Amino acid sequence: MTKFESSIKQIPYPQAAVYRNLSDLNNLEKVRDRVPEDKVKDFKFDQDSVTISVDPVGAITLRICEREEPKCVKFEAVQSPLPFNLWIQILPVTETTSKMKLTLKADIPFMLRGMVSGPLEDGLEKIADALAQIQYT
Repeated sequence: MTKFESSIKQIPYPQAAVYRNLSDLNNLEKVRDRVPEDKVKDFKFDQDSVTISVDPVGAITLRICEREEPKCVKFEAVQSPLPFNLWIQILPVTETTSKMKLTLKADIPFMLRGMVSGPLEDGLEKIADALAQIQYT
C-alpha cells in the first residue's frame, strides 16, 4: 500500500461541527455548486456514500466504513480502478477552531506508481483545500 497525506488545513470551526458535517455525506449538497462539472460528472451521494465520475478513470464510489466521533471519518473504495482507503482526521486547536488532514492508502501496482502518484497527491490536496473552505455551521 502506498500512503499519501495532505498538508494540515486550519478550519475556523469547532471539531464537533466539522465532524458532524463530514460524517453525514448528505451535507455535500452544500458544496455541489463548487464541484467543477468539466472534471467531475455524475456527482451522487447519500448519508454513507458518494459517487463521482472522473475522466479518464470512470466512476468511483466511496463508502464510509467507520466513524470515530469527533475525530475521524474513514472511507473505503467500493468502486474504483485501484483499491484504496481514505481517512479524514479532525483535531481541535481551540474551542472554536480545528485542523484537518487527509490520508489515502492505495494499492498501486509498481508499474503504475510513477504515473498515478502525482495526480493522486494533487487530487488529495485539492480535496483537502475544498473541505477546508466549507462553512461548517
